[in-house]
Amino acid sequence: MTRRREAELAALFETASELAGMRDPDAVLRSIVRRARTLLGTDVSYLSMNDPAGTYMRVTDGSFSPLFQKVRLGLGEGLGGLVAQTARPYATSDYFADARFNHTNPIDSAVHDEGLTAILGVPLKLDSKVIGVLYAADRTTREFPAEEVALLQSLADHAAIAIDTASLFATIQSHNEAMKRAEEAHDRLTDLVLRGGSSAEVAAAVGELLGGPVEVLDAVPPNAVRANGRAVLLGEEWVCAVLAGSELLGGIALAGRPDLNDADRRLFERSAAVTALLLLLRRTVAEAENKVRGELITDILDGRDATGLVARARRVGVELSDPHVVLVADGNLSGATHYASVHRGLAGSRGRDVVLALPSVSTHVAREVAKALDATVGACGPVAGPVAIAAAYEEARRCLKALRQLGREKDAATMDDLGFVGVLLGDRADVSGYVRSVLGPVLDYDTERGTELVHTLEVYFRCGANLSRAKAELHLHVNTVTQRLDRVTSLLGDWQSPDRVLEVQLALRLLRLQG
Repeated sequence: MTRRREAELAALFETASELAGMRDPDAVLRSIVRRARTLLGTDVSYLSMNDPAGTYMRVTDGSFSPLFQKVRLGLGEGLGGLVAQTARPYATSDYFADARFNHTNPIDSAVHDEGLTAILGVPLKLDSKVIGVLYAADRTTREFPAEEVALLQSLADHAAIAIDTASLFATIQSHNEAMKRAEEAHDRLTDLVLRGGSSAEVAAAVGELLGGPVEVLDAVPPNAVRANGRAVLLGEEWVCAVLAGSELLGGIALAGRPDLNDADRRLFERSAAVTALLLLLRRTVAEAENKVRGELITDILDGRDATGLVARARRVGVELSDPHVVLVADGNLSGATHYASVHRGLAGSRGRDVVLALPSVSTHVAREVAKALDATVGACGPVAGPVAIAAAYEEARRCLKALRQLGREKDAATMDDLGFVGVLLGDRADVSGYVRSVLGPVLDYDTERGTELVHTLEVYFRCGANLSRAKAELHLHVNTVTQRLDRVTSLLGDWQSPDRVLEVQLALRLLRLQG
């Protein structure tokens, strides 16, 4: 008897040492059950764990019945349920003949399927709380003497401590991993803030850390807004509002992680706060930059020092020596400022109008701006340099006035598009500019060669476009008149179409009025 007790104590000591070195809860449970079967020499050993619904089978050793391995006991049901309820050991030499505990059909069917007869169960306790039941069982009738009950209880006590230690270690390990990830997240998000990163970069970094795609949202559902910076699960997606105080800036959404734990949820919520900070910083920088751009436009139009203006423009990424189209619009300043910033141009206000200088080699950009700003736009260009931009502003402004007088709201045009109508309707019309735009090649030809193409045109129109009358007044052969008019065609193109004829006649009249 003494030798047996010594062997049992040695086995318990060995068991305790083995359990103390384990950190995996599942490995701890398997070792407990295997050691119980060995120490008591039974056919089967098993362990059930408690949860709010009752007791469920967790680990078995020596079992062959799938039904038995999956059985669940309600509190107080079967021998194990009674052990879990009373926190006291129970043993039976003949399970089916024992009336001390509540027999149920599912439990009895499982025990019968396993072929068990004698069963001993002892509680696994942490302080006064029962966390499970450890069993030893035989397929034949047998008694479990007090020393075997004490032995299995000692093993259960060691096991409870080992389970608690393994669980605590797992918690610590999980906490350490969470701390490590939080530290990594802190470093990455801090770096993004210091570098002035974008909200898209924050989304990419957080998505990588959390293992799911993160998207920045312009709008968020009302229940996410009401959560006031806390993440809410909407279907399979986590959503968190991006707030700056009470101001809603947008939101972020995380997909593919419906089982987000507390640490990861806090990381996700923190990324929303970082996103808000970056958006505010970007807005502040944009407002300051837009103010500088507006002041630049004002100084250009006021004719300030051109060299200084070029240098100031370069500091905000604008090269005034490149071709720019100048636009005058009746749209809102904030929309124009945003458009100019996105397209690396300048925008500011002048009186009631908005002025833009956009890098472009084509005035087609005017229609894009009119659509984007829902505005009427007068355009001029392309031109290069502060002085030319200031001059182009005057023409674009006259063009805008002409568009308004024509009732062409939400449209865009240049003076060339409006032709003589622009001259008639524009404020402080550029008569010389219009004459040159229509007759320039003919004027230059006469100056360079001493010819009289302009005079021939005047006589031709004065004679009602009649060649015979024109050649008589010019004292020239009709062929000569025809040749001169052909030369005009080669210089101006199809000048005899109805619209062009009117423009040419108006230009000739203005030229004569200028002397």
